[in-house]
Amino acid sequence: MTIDTTVRIDGRALINGDRVGASSGETFVTINPATGEALAEVARGGAADVDRAVAAARAAFESGAWSRRDAADRGAVLRRLADLIDHNAAEFALLESLDMGKPLSQTSTVDVPGTAATFRWYGELADKLTDEVPSTPPGSTAIVSRVALGVVAAIVPWNYPLDIAAWKLAPALVAGNSVVLKPAETTSLTALRLGELALEAGIPAGVLNVVPGPGSVIGRALGLHPDVDALTFTGSTAVAKKLLTYSGESNLKRLSLEAGGKSSNLIFADVEDLALAAEKAAFGAFYNQGEVCSANSRIFVERPVYDEFVGLLTAAAEAYRSGDPLDPASGNGALVSESHADGVAAAIEAAARDGELIGGERIQRQGSRAFIEPAIVAGLPLSHSLHRDEVFGPLVVVQAFDHEDDAVRAANATDYGLAASLWTSSLSRAHRVSERLVAGTVSVNTVDALGSTTPFGGFKQSGFGRDLSRHAIDNYVGLKTTWFQHA
Repeated sequence: MTIDTTVRIDGRALINGDRVGASSGETFVTINPATGEALAEVARGGAADVDRAVAAARAAFESGAWSRRDAADRGAVLRRLADLIDHNAAEFALLESLDMGKPLSQTSTVDVPGTAATFRWYGELADKLTDEVPSTPPGSTAIVSRVALGVVAAIVPWNYPLDIAAWKLAPALVAGNSVVLKPAETTSLTALRLGELALEAGIPAGVLNVVPGPGSVIGRALGLHPDVDALTFTGSTAVAKKLLTYSGESNLKRLSLEAGGKSSNLIFADVEDLALAAEKAAFGAFYNQGEVCSANSRIFVERPVYDEFVGLLTAAAEAYRSGDPLDPASGNGALVSESHADGVAAAIEAAARDGELIGGERIQRQGSRAFIEPAIVAGLPLSHSLHRDEVFGPLVVVQAFDHEDDAVRAANATDYGLAASLWTSSLSRAHRVSERLVAGTVSVNTVDALGSTTPFGGFKQSGFGRDLSRHAIDNYVGLKTTWFQHA
């Protein structure tokens, strides 16, 4: 099967409805991690470009062309955008695969359809967001309204560039805000194309702006900008902490931060289908090259089924062997860059040195060294860094346990609290353990469960605020009380 890889790429920023170069005239080259070849030159935005984008967003918000538009009309525009994404699905899927390295078979069936579904879901929600009329004393009436905050900055990661952009944009836009979107420097292409389609769908100029460039420059400028009312972010805990500081140093802008994770998967001996648990565990650890913030990168297995489970997991990992991202037979593609692969390879070397390693080979393909096979490591003490630190690659730690309390204690012994999974045929155990696990989402007899109707986010140093569901709207609105005294 031959895939046409020719696609039009415009790397200029989108500011106030126009495709423009950076104020400095500088560009950077975005690389296909699977080949090491240049894909396109992209505008290298700077602080001046952030100022232009924020000014455009503010003017658009104050104009009321979007912020005071009927909610049903805003919803219709988002649904048109979803339709345009579907119409251009092949282009988006190819761009995402070339730019990020993930398999085309995944971008075309998960990332792009999921993006359209998110915009469509919030488009349907638009006119169903209601105000409140609370109880007040006789002779008075109060209305509690959810009002748009104004200008929202959205900083999104490189592992799901298009999908997570939709998680931020759809609820912020449906609430009436204007947005400045900062895509990851390594994966800017689909965000820029999305901005074009937003204009075509009917979102007014200036309501959605896209400024590519280095996070240390664009992210910092947005975090410190006095005219940004709210900032939403998905990425590392280290950067999330910087954004907290920037907010405090500037205007106390509202923050919603989805940061790191080190999620656990607990396999109890009473699980009904151990093979299914192993198959799903491989998915939870290795899908998307393991570059998933909620990846179940630690698996705790009750000792009576430990050896059998490790054998089943090793077999299931074969489905995630790396290959050409454009080959439908590839289970995984390339990691996002060779430099990121260097860090993952170093973690695998530590696993081999300190524990018992299965797999984890680094492979060169098509001139690129960004390919790493799934790695399973056993025999590491709970104090080892691989039980604590987010690797963001196809590496999972497997550990035996003897008692339920030990498993829960080990699962919670991390700075993060994004997600967790558990497998058991006991309903009482499922309720008891899920209640004790410190995680924003606990998946029972599955892994990494999420959907448009349920909130996604974490506790502890995984951040605060929630993406997806009606609850994501709370990131982008403020509660306003209007009190009428009429007697």
